[in-house]
Amino acid sequence: MKRSCLSDWIAVALTACALAGPASAEPDAAKLFADNCAECHGADRLGRLGPALLPENLGRLTGARAAAVIADGRAATQMPGFAGKLGSDDIAALATYIASPLPSVPAWGPVEIEASRVVYAFAPELDRPRFDADPMNLFVVVEAGDHHATILDGDRFEPLTRFQTRFALHGGPKFTPDGRYVFFMSRDGWVSKYDLWTLTMLSEVRAGINARNIAISRDGKHIAVANYLPHTLVMLSTDDLKVEKVFEAEDRKGNSSRVSAVYQAPTRNSFIAALKDVPEIWEIATDPNAPPVYSGFVHSHEKGMIEALASSQGLFALRRIEVPEPLDDFFFDPPYRNLIGSAREGRAIVVNLTVGRDIKQLDLPSLPHLGSGISWTLNGRPVMATPLLKEGKISVLDLQDWSLIKVIDTPGPGYFMRSHENTPYAWADSMMSAKKDTLSIIDKRTLEVVRSVTPEPGKTAAHVEFDRDGRHALVSIWDDRGALVVYDAATFVEVKRIPMSRPSGKYNVWNKITFSDGTSH
Repeated sequence: MKRSCLSDWIAVALTACALAGPASAEPDAAKLFADNCAECHGADRLGRLGPALLPENLGRLTGARAAAVIADGRAATQMPGFAGKLGSDDIAALATYIASPLPSVPAWGPVEIEASRVVYAFAPELDRPRFDADPMNLFVVVEAGDHHATILDGDRFEPLTRFQTRFALHGGPKFTPDGRYVFFMSRDGWVSKYDLWTLTMLSEVRAGINARNIAISRDGKHIAVANYLPHTLVMLSTDDLKVEKVFEAEDRKGNSSRVSAVYQAPTRNSFIAALKDVPEIWEIATDPNAPPVYSGFVHSHEKGMIEALASSQGLFALRRIEVPEPLDDFFFDPPYRNLIGSAREGRAIVVNLTVGRDIKQLDLPSLPHLGSGISWTLNGRPVMATPLLKEGKISVLDLQDWSLIKVIDTPGPGYFMRSHENTPYAWADSMMSAKKDTLSIIDKRTLEVVRSVTPEPGKTAAHVEFDRDGRHALVSIWDDRGALVVYDAATFVEVKRIPMSRPSGKYNVWNKITFSDGTSH
């Protein structure tokens, strides 16, 4: 496969390819798709040069939105509009067809994954990057508006390069411990390896059909891919993206589940996986010399006892931790002894990873976004804060006894919260509300909002990330003609504004590889 195929893949989002001819009164959507769209998107709708056309992969791009793309085309891509060639009934039929689920979970195992692997270049042996910027203070900026990424010098705030990515990157890029390589993942399950020292795309592989996120092991040798479709957790080698192991996501009783997320637990030399549909958490060892683990602790409230079930040891040994109900959206305390997971709305469960069972249930109404939680030390005690998705509030919890310390009011419901160990302030957005353009700056010492900033009135401001030293805060304006706005983190004065196409997220190398307390992991 030539490198140009990557550009073709990105350029086509929802193409009708070569649809022609008069629309029938009752269009046969399956035939329309097979005759005209399969060449780009695959006869099975799993994607080819174009992305997969499945409801799980399209997200909110369904119904009228999908029909509009087919009719009018897609900006910043090669997707043309077909309103002049297709009748409205044909367009509506195609939009309905791609929004329908497949009749069964398709096969996508080691054979299919390996067959998709593409190598574009090989990384040379280098002692240092081929540029003079600090490699530990680079930002990787995902521009969702036109499916590009920008590598930004975090000292000068100047782009080093900009390149196309796969369609709809998802879950945040991840870095090897030395900061040289970054891995992207698309909603279609494509994992891409990029060399930050040479600014070169090296290789790609499709590890799933609909994927949620990736994580890299502490030693930087393994990648875990969490898949909704099929129900798998895939282990890849970071060296060449070859398959190392595929876990079928099933609980002890054989019930299948989507894998909603996977995380690195650095102090434990393991991955932690969240299962969407069954009451289990998985811990997978990433140390080849790991001692024996347990397949889980079955906590029987009726019998009042805990049974330890022995399992294997070493690399990828699986430990099952049973919980009262399925958990999602994890937050880990800094030592990675405990995690908090969202259960049903208004309730969260604390799981102690050392003993392997739930130890506390918390009332957290208004749907906390735990995955965006941050931690710091307040009056000598570790605390965490999490925004709420249904109210303009932030909950602050004591991480020793899990008590609620304070609820901080914000202008409206938000999604992201960020800080840095070298700043006394935390920044939170209100992007889920009418005040989507306003960020609240909270003093971590007093738990009071001390300032609000509005980068651009009327446009969504979100996803703050700090530079390596915590001296600057970078804010995204989520618009196709958006920008990255750089603020002085001490004075809150705007320093620079860099035009970008919907910069949905930006990720600082140093903060990510050191697991800064103020950023998501």
